[in-house]
Amino acid sequence: MGMPKFDWISTHVEKALRLLGQCWQPTAAGDSESLGHHGVSAATVGVSALAQHLFHFEITSQVPKGLSKHVVSSKKAQANWYRKLLEAWRESKPPPETPEEAARLIIETLKTDQKADVEGLLTFYGLPLPHTLVELTVVVPTSLPAGVKYEFETLLVDAKAVADGDGMTVYVSTTDPRESSCIPSDVQIAVVQRSEARAKKNYAEADALHKRIINSGYRVLHNFQNKEEILARKCRIRLRGIDAPENSMPYGEEAKEELTNIVQGKCLRVLVYDEDQYGRCVGDVYCNGKFVQELMLKKGLAWHYTAYDQRPEFAKWEKEARAKRVGLWASANPEKPWEWRKDKREGR
Repeated sequence: MGMPKFDWISTHVEKALRLLGQCWQPTAAGDSESLGHHGVSAATVGVSALAQHLFHFEITSQVPKGLSKHVVSSKKAQANWYRKLLEAWRESKPPPETPEEAARLIIETLKTDQKADVEGLLTFYGLPLPHTLVELTVVVPTSLPAGVKYEFETLLVDAKAVADGDGMTVYVSTTDPRESSCIPSDVQIAVVQRSEARAKKNYAEADALHKRIINSGYRVLHNFQNKEEILARKCRIRLRGIDAPENSMPYGEEAKEELTNIVQGKCLRVLVYDEDQYGRCVGDVYCNGKFVQELMLKKGLAWHYTAYDQRPEFAKWEKEARAKRVGLWASANPEKPWEWRKDKREGR
């Protein structure tokens, strides 16, 4: 027996809305933080809005208000789109969760409709346009490539921890064997003392001990899923081989937002090759089986950093983005971030 009439779509709406509900939950004492991510990207809201509008259409047969400002076809045609999208969403297993997945569902479902209507519908939901979607070619390596010093898996990445389009701060659980063997003794002692202080409800002392832990490069995080606390090491990452526009440069905020959309609320696999002059781990980053540097280059939101990386595939991906004129390549002569930083240093 199939699902009741509205159950399938309401289930998917709930799943889409859960994307909005993954937030950090402070403990009562306020001296540890929760695993999750702050904020919600506009693109994620777009996926959720599409799910809600399909649910609404299933019940009322009404298309969203304001859609006509973005498309050229009549309300009758719009209703036909939503009927087709409703069926496509129902049949998709699993249903779309990311902006790219939702955009591909719309593009494939409405492939016989006018291009202006399809792009208008995508724009209405803030979803990627067809020419900006990328096909990924790199797969997660099953063994460590040459030059990798070590690898680690992060805890869930917080959106506010993304510094710009090529850097972020992550936390690594000390339950990892490599991490557990390197915890400084003073941090271990402070963790035990903090736990004892919390047991006695001496939260002021617990907070002071946690500050000492934080100053040592660690943090106690509260996992809201299993209600346990985790000691984690703070680690700053620099994406190897790319250089995104600085935040105050043209497309800097777009690059930061794209990287945030990719990694927020996810656990990352990081292959570390080196450490830079700022103490950041320079590495290749994989998120849900996707190579993050490939995404950033193909979306036109980063340069191939040839001064430090000579991988031919990076040059190829940048060239493809240039040809499509996506991202920063929509500008005729975008400024190189390394030249921009040099001018800043020299006061120009």
